[in-house]
Amino acid sequence: MSPSKIPADLRYARTHEWVRERPDGTLEIGITDHAQSALGDLVFVELPEAGRVLGAGEACAVIESVKAASDIYSPVAGTVLETNEALVSTPETINQDPYGAGWMLRLRPAESGTADGLLSAADYQQILQSESA
Repeated sequence: MSPSKIPADLRYARTHEWVRERPDGTLEIGITDHAQSALGDLVFVELPEAGRVLGAGEACAVIESVKAASDIYSPVAGTVLETNEALVSTPETINQDPYGAGWMLRLRPAESGTADGLLSAADYQQILQSESA
């Protein structure tokens, strides 16, 4: 298996979600290359409603592949501002571009600095290596 791509500018959750801090202070969230690779070809995505308030670690979305269905967890607490509605009709975008066009939701964090408690790219890489050992 080839090593997963892990962009250094993102933060990561142990549950394989990534967080990108946007210039306006909002956060963009998706699943990692490792997660989409493990799931296989995605066939369905269910995203949260805009306005929904999420707690850190709360299940907020569902993705299904030909292999399994999986919950997606919000890595931080906040309010959903928008979701990537294009994924509803083209869930395979997550397989093709998990860190770009495959983003899943954007939220306003409940407090500033909430992404600080997440993993760096190096820390996330160590977790992947320990899981595959």
